[in-house]
Amino acid sequence: MQVITTVNELVEKSAAARAAGKRVGLVPTMGALHEGHLSLIRRAREENDAVFVSVFVNPVQFNNQDDLVKYPRTLDRDVELIGDLADFVFAPSVEEVFPTPPTEEYHFGPVEEVMEGAARPGHFNGVGVIVGRLFKWVDPDKAYFGEKDYQQIAVIRELKRQLGVRAEIVCCPIVREPNGLAMSSRNRRLSPHEFETAAQIHRILEDSKLLPDVPEIKRFVESEIARVPEFKLDYFEVADDQTLQTVHSITDAPGIMGFITVYVGEVRLIDNIRYR
Repeated sequence: MQVITTVNELVEKSAAARAAGKRVGLVPTMGALHEGHLSLIRRAREENDAVFVSVFVNPVQFNNQDDLVKYPRTLDRDVELIGDLADFVFAPSVEEVFPTPPTEEYHFGPVEEVMEGAARPGHFNGVGVIVGRLFKWVDPDKAYFGEKDYQQIAVIRELKRQLGVRAEIVCCPIVREPNGLAMSSRNRRLSPHEFETAAQIHRILEDSKLLPDVPEIKRFVESEIARVPEFKLDYFEVADDQTLQTVHSITDAPGIMGFITVYVGEVRLIDNIRYR
């Protein structure tokens, strides 16, 4: 595995791999890797001949600068964890990726206007900026994303359509801690007590699957989250799994999911669950 830090080298390495007839896989990350990321990289390794992993804390997708400052940066450990699972790790500086301020403006339609898009203005445009550039530089056959960020995957599919990108978008299941908490780089900011308490988010969502319809599900989840002093609910939405628009009955769409964001202390955690 080779660490590369410049866009020119990234473009050269990926072009050489394609010229040699290799299938190219891309796993975009912001580093602070955990088993969830590694599951994406392992799948990319299984399905491709050349695997590129980006490790870049993208400043333009943070609408909260304090969150950007606190985001963990652990490149040496990340490289060690990746090991031979990837052929190249792209770990550029901010100045390398953005030698001038980015000017791309994307409009992803209804899928970006709800939930994370409503709560974090500009966030998905920032995601589009960096993922669009990675698609251009690497031109992968397949790109891998985790379903914990389910709305982000919907946005990236729309980005693919708008840019005419050939890459297949591969969605990979959520990986959870032994206590059920969805793995996240933000989890390391939790105290031991908060870490164990946060596991209740998934348990509440699982229990909500036993309820008959959307109004009962919403009342149950919101009331159970409110019972935990360490929790502050940002939002809980039950939505169509394709359009991400709110549904009011479990029969409103063929696929229905619940999406939740909860502050545990100062740490903002997201999760989701499938109802239908």
